[in-house]
Amino acid sequence: MKTQIRPLASQDYPQWLPHWRAYLDYYKSPFKQEQAELTWQRLCDAQFNMHGFIAQTNGLAVGIVHCLFHSSTWTLGDYCYLQDLFVAPDLRGQHIGRQLIQTVVDFAKSRSADRVYWLTQESNQAGRLLYDKIAQQTGFIHYRIAPL
Repeated sequence: MKTQIRPLASQDYPQWLPHWRAYLDYYKSPFKQEQAELTWQRLCDAQFNMHGFIAQTNGLAVGIVHCLFHSSTWTLGDYCYLQDLFVAPDLRGQHIGRQLIQTVVDFAKSRSADRVYWLTQESNQAGRLLYDKIAQQTGFIHYRIAPL
């Protein structure tokens, strides 16, 4: 099986949505149809600073990744935040996650970004096995104030 990764297109919504919902379920975050539709609109709007890619095998979606760019006070180039990464559970371990991350890295390079970074939960052991192989753990601790 060969996996192809490409930018999301408006016709991908029916294949994207189940993966988005499963991603939210994994992180025990509530699914809200209104937010899903807004996220989709943002991902498909070329004027919005949010981007998405879909991994497909035999024409079926097997994974998704989203990213966005922002300026930094520390570098001349933007940072690329890899915000969401999901691969169908039955296909994990087949390098699809690695390919999705590399797609974001290549996209960030094409936009002269300084770095790609992401967050994950400490308990995400499967993901961390991959992340520890391809990226440097920064040692930063994530804090937030939410909701506002």
